[in-house]
Amino acid sequence: MRTGVGYDSHRFDETRPLVLGGVSIPDAPGLKGHSDGDAVAHAITDAVLGAAGLGDIGALFPDTDPAYEGADSIELLASAVRRLREGGFRVVNVDATVIAERPRIGPHAEAMRERLGRALGTGPDGVSVKGKSNEGMGWIGRGEGLAAIAVATVSGAEGDGD
Repeated sequence: MRTGVGYDSHRFDETRPLVLGGVSIPDAPGLKGHSDGDAVAHAITDAVLGAAGLGDIGALFPDTDPAYEGADSIELLASAVRRLREGGFRVVNVDATVIAERPRIGPHAEAMRERLGRALGTGPDGVSVKGKSNEGMGWIGRGEGLAAIAVATVSGAEGDGD
């Protein structure tokens, strides 16, 4: 078993739709980013890649490559998971936290778990998504953007029989 941690943050962009954990969230500003700006999927991608010792999302899908402009981050996550499997790993579980004053994450958490679970190959039972407020402190508290942190556990590639 191996564990990895991922983090991502983005400023809000009123001109873009908000996508978190692969789910479109209406009535909320989107996030600036080269891809769709899905900070949850980005943090999880970094966590699973880190757990397997396979680098990070920026190395795999650089924001200097026009091919990833506007990309669906769930597809990028699924691609990273395929690389893990090629290396003999499988994702066991992921725990993600979104730090934001808005939007509220709870009403969308189950849909995120479903979408992320498909991409990760764990199903929704292998994914936890929750939201936390920054209690009005700092750039997140001022509503300038949001951040996501994720922890992933993977198994395999070290003779554990998986």
